[in-house]
Amino acid sequence: MRTATKSVIRVLCLLLMLPTAALSGFGRIEIAYTFFAHACALIPGIVGGYLRTAYYAMTLRSCKMDCQIGFGSYFSQAQATVASEVGIGAYCVIGRANLGERCLLGSCVQILSGHHQHVRDASGRLGPGQLTEINVGADCWIGASAIIMADVGSGATIAAGTVVGAPVPAGTTAAGNPARIVRGSR
Repeated sequence: MRTATKSVIRVLCLLLMLPTAALSGFGRIEIAYTFFAHACALIPGIVGGYLRTAYYAMTLRSCKMDCQIGFGSYFSQAQATVASEVGIGAYCVIGRANLGERCLLGSCVQILSGHHQHVRDASGRLGPGQLTEINVGADCWIGASAIIMADVGSGATIAAGTVVGAPVPAGTTAAGNPARIVRGSR
């Protein structure tokens, strides 16, 4: 009964969010996509969680309907994928990322689109850089306020507040700024 009720709620949320997804060109019209992503981030409670998931299911490259996306969290780029049973805490900002099955993100996690989102030209002015896709493997735990700029292997644990600037191998635990492996593979 509980599964059937959740399925009905998910379908209703898809219908409610269909106009916003259509207005954003299903993620292809960047300014509209960003507007609705920010608006969805501010819908409180369990209803907000279902509506965020429905919006992203229609606008991201791929987003499974059984994921949970916390209040204040949003995807800054539509070029992202979210696998089954992913849990995203409150106030997370996620760029071009692929989140593996069952990975969990604590609150205030940032997954940037690589190291070089902005570069300086010859005169020292900032301009657009190169966006990179970040992969977070299945069954990862990313602690609160971590900043991820490189791939994280499956089953890895990233301590709270860690800044990941280099790839983290599967099954390891990393902590610190910059991230260092504190516990090897299991």
